[in-house]
Amino acid sequence: MLLNYVALENNNQKEQELVSKAKQGDRETLSQLVSIYSRRIYHFGLKLTGNEQDAEDILQDTFLTMLKKINQFQGRSSFYTWLYRIAINIGLRKIQSKKMNYQLDSINDPDIEKIHSEHIHKWPKFDSKNISSKRFRKKLDEALEQLPEIYRTVFILRDLHELSTDETSKILQITPPNTKIRLMRARNFLKNKLEDLVKEENLI
Repeated sequence: MLLNYVALENNNQKEQELVSKAKQGDRETLSQLVSIYSRRIYHFGLKLTGNEQDAEDILQDTFLTMLKKINQFQGRSSFYTWLYRIAINIGLRKIQSKKMNYQLDSINDPDIEKIHSEHIHKWPKFDSKNISSKRFRKKLDEALEQLPEIYRTVFILRDLHELSTDETSKILQITPPNTKIRLMRARNFLKNKLEDLVKEENLI
């Protein structure tokens, strides 16, 4: 635990140093930041839109925005939180411009008091790390495209990118309880969509 804490502190310090240099216009440092985060931003864009070209556009626009606005970064959150927020805003605008809006009554937010009364251990668990089937991953991508953006973004950040609830909350600018609610609803929806295939592939 201590080693993990020290590693986290070192990473945060290194990130702060890179951002400080980037703000001064250091081109090499700017390129380094792009290199560090480009894979994650592209993967996020691909899962969000289900389209490689859209993911490339999100990647490019995210870093163009970063270059223009890096001096506006105040350090109130981590740099990657700030960068993810830019990517999410760009991605959601792209989805909306294509009119890819879904209205699924089955996953509307439940009553928040009811959710607070539930035990977390009863919530559905969906662990994509344990799934190696290409067929399953294809079906997962198809199911993700059917999720409204508010649930899709939470699922991608929490379960695919393995960010914490607090990190996801900061990126999406919502409360931790709302993050948990949206994640639960996304997992429920995906579980129902993929349950038959999971059983067929002996993945549960």
